[in-house]
Amino acid sequence: MNQDGASNGLTAPNGPSQQRVIRAALANAQVLAADVDAVEAHGTGTTLGDPIEADALLATYGQGRPADRPLWLGSVKSNIGHTQAAAGAAGVIKMVLALRHGVLPRTLHVDEPSTKVDWSAGAVELLTEARAWPEAEGRPRRAGVSSFGVSGTNAHVILEEAPEPEADPEPGEESGGGPAAKPVALPSVPWVVSGHGAVALREQAARLLARVEGDTGLSPVDVGWSLASGRAALEHRAVVAGATREELVAGLGALARGEAAPGVVTGPDGTGHGGRVVFVFPGQGSQWAGMARGLWESSPVFAARMEECERLLSGLVDWSLRDALADEAALARVDVVQPVLFAVMVSLAEVWRSYGVEPSAVVGHSQGEIAAACVAGVLSLEDAVRVVALRSRALLSI
Repeated sequence: MNQDGASNGLTAPNGPSQQRVIRAALANAQVLAADVDAVEAHGTGTTLGDPIEADALLATYGQGRPADRPLWLGSVKSNIGHTQAAAGAAGVIKMVLALRHGVLPRTLHVDEPSTKVDWSAGAVELLTEARAWPEAEGRPRRAGVSSFGVSGTNAHVILEEAPEPEADPEPGEESGGGPAAKPVALPSVPWVVSGHGAVALREQAARLLARVEGDTGLSPVDVGWSLASGRAALEHRAVVAGATREELVAGLGALARGEAAPGVVTGPDGTGHGGRVVFVFPGQGSQWAGMARGLWESSPVFAARMEECERLLSGLVDWSLRDALADEAALARVDVVQPVLFAVMVSLAEVWRSYGVEPSAVVGHSQGEIAAACVAGVLSLEDAVRVVALRSRALLSI
């Protein structure tokens, strides 16, 4: 982004400033202008604004391109009109969809290029017809999107197609010449269901069951995410938990029939009102050798916070957080166990928060007080790590 309001005035665009914002976007994206296939223009639609924008595009994107690969130029404004503050967002949406479908859409109401622009000054052509947008050889497809504000603010963004996701190897397949890959055990996945009454709850479960049974390709994790993040939490609630698709489907069927089943928990009437969450952080004594190591391996959120704690502790202690988790002798030392428990507690809090569980209050005892202060935002993680490490070291002299 840049701002040219002081140059030609608040209502007149400035060509050199538009060139600068385009070159800055290309530099930030670390791509050449010739490696961008199309630009979604701001498109003022005026005899003053259009030539200035076209000249800036010709001077930047239109130079040094192969003759058979011009920059394709269009503007969604000709299709839907001026969306004012949403103009840039509309352009981004258009180009994301163009990337997805492999088609550069036609710009409507363009009978012929403007005679106010010297189109011979660069390789830029208007999208008067829809064009196929095939994959480029050796590089991803890219598009630029411009949005220029009436106050003189210029914005330009480079969009790039996402890479194709790598297929997960089948269980038993060899990868990279190494040993056969072991299938990863799926953790227990919750499917949450709610309704305005007990009958509505069972009906919701029945509808979900029909949907899941009708599409065996659905990922249990994706279903769980959608249910937790994209559905209203109504008064009557239930959770179906399972480690396999079969367990989840069986539990969902039992819920739909109003039957008790393993892995199915139904809340009492009125669970949707007034419930608040408190995080309680205990003191020393809850540790055991090997604690948290499985979660460190299976939860990226937990691992990231533990690794951050380990990094911050490394300048304050002479032991490794990862190694201490499995070292019974080390956990018997107060100067080790308290920082270890602190790290585990704040990392567990991050896991709960990643699932949308936010505490209304926190409370703690001993090093749990420090964890509570950190989770509440009273102490930064860096300050909290320093406090717990120095405090536990001072306890050795008592």
